[in-house]
Amino acid sequence: MRSHHSHSGDYIQHANDHLDDVIESVIAKGFKSFCMTEHIPRNDRSDLYPEELEMSLDDLESNFDKFYHHARELQAKYANTITLLVGFEVDYIRPNYSNLIKSLQLKYKFDLFIGSLHHVHEIPIDFDVPLWNNAMVKCGGTTESMFARYFDEQYVMLADLRPPVIGHFDLIRLFAQQDSDRPITDWPAVAEKVERNVKLVVQYGGLFELNSSAIRKGWSEPYPRADICKIILANGGKFCLSDDSHGIAQVGLNYNKVMKAVDDRGITELSYIDLAHGIPVIKSESVIAVKQDPFWAQYESL
Repeated sequence: MRSHHSHSGDYIQHANDHLDDVIESVIAKGFKSFCMTEHIPRNDRSDLYPEELEMSLDDLESNFDKFYHHARELQAKYANTITLLVGFEVDYIRPNYSNLIKSLQLKYKFDLFIGSLHHVHEIPIDFDVPLWNNAMVKCGGTTESMFARYFDEQYVMLADLRPPVIGHFDLIRLFAQQDSDRPITDWPAVAEKVERNVKLVVQYGGLFELNSSAIRKGWSEPYPRADICKIILANGGKFCLSDDSHGIAQVGLNYNKVMKAVDDRGITELSYIDLAHGIPVIKSESVIAVKQDPFWAQYESL
């Protein structure tokens, strides 16, 4: 079993548990590989979340540095037990974050990173409903205009950074309320933007994560929803698994429901990032083989 996206209470305010304890839980649950991916520091105080307001930008940079070295220590410590990868999750709030992200890549030599978009018009869209609504107003006041802006900003991030893994592709739907599960094809112009973004990722060889955190947040399925998975499959896209865990209790949480979605959507292969002599490489295995993993014994059924 594998996950490409995780957080710990040591390095972000909205997670729980020490990173060492998280990794011990990962090993105990029988994961074959697991990626540690904390958020990057921000370069403007206006971008801090309410939980971070007592921190300085220097604090965020220092925290990130500590995470990197801590993660590398754990990677080496458990090298004979599990494949641990050291990565980060992008916060691409505006295009000038490109220089920050690329400088972090040069400085630290990460194994991979998650390309995510948590803001639209520089307003957080997964923090709470009022902020989501504020962003919608700034986008023109409709869900359609909000989605269109999100996928346009996502495209800029994808084209600029070419992330190996795309984080929660349709996160914009989380607080869309009555439109959360509305088929994306109801808005043809938005669907075109989705397909444009998917084609770009497929062209450069990125992976789309099936992110189980959507289920613990109230969805019946992982990110991205089935309609977008259909577009990804139609364009030859590849999927990987992520729990986006924020502590021990969420490690592998709802993976049984993710596998049901995999079957329902007709996904027959799952990909993952492995290390070959320290170099990240993409590998794939059949869903049939994945289901043979002893990991699933912890669930009553798939």
